[in-house]
Order: sequence, then C-alpha cells, then structure tokens
Amino acid sequence: MTAGPRLRVIVIAPLRFPIRRPHAGGLESAVWSEVTALRARGHEVTFIGVRGSDFVERGSVFELPELRWPRWSSPDDERYPPGHLTRSVPALRRALEAIAARPGRYDVVSNHCLDALPVELAPELGVPMITTLHTPVDEAVAAAANRVGSDGSRFLAVSEFTKRTWATAGVESEVLLNGIDPDAWRAGRGGDDLVWFGRVVAEKAPHLAVDVARRLGRRLVIAGRVGDPVYAERVLSPLLGRDVRHVGPLDPTRLATLVGRSAAAVSTPAWAEPFGLVAPEALMTGTPVVSFAVGGVPEIAQASVGMQVVAPGDLAAMADRVDGLIRQSELDRGFRASIRASALARFSLDARVGRLEEHFAALLGDSPVLGSGRVDEFSS
Repeated sequence: MTAGPRLRVIVIAPLRFPIRRPHAGGLESAVWSEVTALRARGHEVTFIGVRGSDFVERGSVFELPELRWPRWSSPDDERYPPGHLTRSVPALRRALEAIAARPGRYDVVSNHCLDALPVELAPELGVPMITTLHTPVDEAVAAAANRVGSDGSRFLAVSEFTKRTWATAGVESEVLLNGIDPDAWRAGRGGDDLVWFGRVVAEKAPHLAVDVARRLGRRLVIAGRVGDPVYAERVLSPLLGRDVRHVGPLDPTRLATLVGRSAAAVSTPAWAEPFGLVAPEALMTGTPVVSFAVGGVPEIAQASVGMQVVAPGDLAAMADRVDGLIRQSELDRGFRASIRASALARFSLDARVGRLEEHFAALLGDSPVLGSGRVDEFSS
C-alpha cells in the first residue's frame, strides 16, 4: 500500500495484443506489471486495452477490439491489419471521449499506447496525462506532442538513450527505467545450458545466439512468441536440433524458472533497443547476461553485476564473455546472489512504481482531486 494519496488512474495499453500472461512482449509485460503494482499499492486503476486483457471491464467502452488478420495473412509484429484504422483507433477515440465526458471521475492518465491519438487528445480530456516512451521515435506521436505543446502529455522515457532520441524530435522527457517484480523473477541455481528469450523476430536475432552456443559447445533453449513467421521459418527453424530447442512462449513462472536454471542468458538485438527488458529479468534470477551494446542496453550493464556487453555482431567476443561469466559463477558461489542483489537495487518494480507515483504527484500539483479517494460509479 502506498503511503501517499489513493489515486484514480486510467492506464492506456497498446492496441496490438491483449495484456495478459504469457506476455506478447516486453512492452505488454511492463504495462501488466504497472497495473498490478498500482493496484497492490492501493490505487484504483481503470484499464483501456484490447479484449481479452486481464484488467479490462468486459463490454465497457474501455474494451477495445482485437486485431483481425485476413485469412491470407499471418499476424506479425511489423504491420497492422487493414481493420486497425476502422475498428481499433475509432474504439480508442470513444474510450477517450468517455474520459472527457466525466473528467472529475479520474485523477491521472498513464498512457502506454503507441498510437498518437491519446497524445493528440490529451488537452481535451480534462485529466492530466503522463505518456511513457517505449520505442524509437514515432513521427505521428512526436508530431502530436509538438502540436499540443505544454497543454498535452508529459513524457517519461525508459532509458537515457530513448530520452535523447525523442529529444531530437522535439519531445522532452524524464527517465524512468522499467521495473522487474522480484517475486515473479526469483533467484535460480543456474545450470549448464544457455538461454535466449524474447520475441522471435529478425530484430531480436536469436539465430545469432545459436552461433554463440555452438562456439561454446553448450545447449541453447530459446523461449518466446514467434512475431515474424517468415524469419522463424526461413532463418531460425533450420538451426534447431538436439542442441538448440525453441520451446515457444512460456508463462512468467515457467520462463523465470527456465532462466534461473540457465548458466547464462544471451541477448542479440540487431536494432537499437530502447531499453531491453530481457537483461534485468535474467539478472533478477541471478543469471549472468551478455548482450550486444545497442540502444539503451549499455545503460543496464553499466552499473549491474554480472552483465557485459560487446560490439554489435561480434559473436567471438560474445562467446568469450559468456564463457568468462560462467567460469566466474562456477568459481564464486556468491556470484549469482550478488547479481540478484544488484538487480534488486536498480530494477525493483516497487521502486519504479514509487517513482511513478512521485511523477503523478508532481503532475497533479495542487489539483483539488489529488487524493480525494472518491470513487464514482461509471457506466459506458
């Protein structure tokens, strides 16, 4: 329970996937964790998200339609189906209009949607908004932010790297790192195999982890949802065998157990990761991590125990660093405990949400609704 006032928070989720476990990706995991933590700290959270999400009220104006893919098209993470603009975005607009119709019902909006509409309509809602920037610069969102100016949303960025890239588009923000629930990502005892986990897409490049594992003569377990069916079929699948398994998406408990019983985690982003949730999740279990030094990833490694980075694409260096961290784990019985302790200090979900509450309080200032604790009935 938070020591501060009880707030009535609207959380707006991305439009692509339901927010539920197993999570479709790191963004969905981060949003799910925020809602769960805010509620645990005593806040009332109303959720705007895709049908099938854990927190959305069924049949309400805040339940958004699922994406419908044509039969001839496989779902992927790079595109939206044709119905997105005619179904999803109009439904989001109706949800935002419902907020504007009763602005006294809510205290603050926490926006994680990747569409520009919430930022564009922020001045009309009558409820202050904080938008978290999870991605590289989106031109539509940046344009909306620049149009509405100081009357619109305030912004948080998940890393210094993300803050800098959005600043080049005229969007200023403050850094608030993602948080990891230590109760969900418990300490593990380690093991012999390597692990790679995340979305199976070209930009995450799990096929490079296969190369690293085979250089070291270790088995590799790949866990994650296929977000790019063409990449998975043409690039990753031919590499699978007795020493490399793809176990698909796992619920958080099974995934944390897998990572915790691994010798090391390998992260191979082939793009500028805005944050890279995989690394702190693995570190929370005590499992060491080696990653390519791209985007916001070096910030995670900078003050973390048990994480090292190498130049993008340098597989020989990655294999060498992985081998070194495994040897250190074998020689130092306290190494994994030190890794987890460092992750707890930097990436605790509770600490992250505590700082989010501080941002809410700063945004609300002397607003008369702050801490009113009033809960009105709402019907769509």
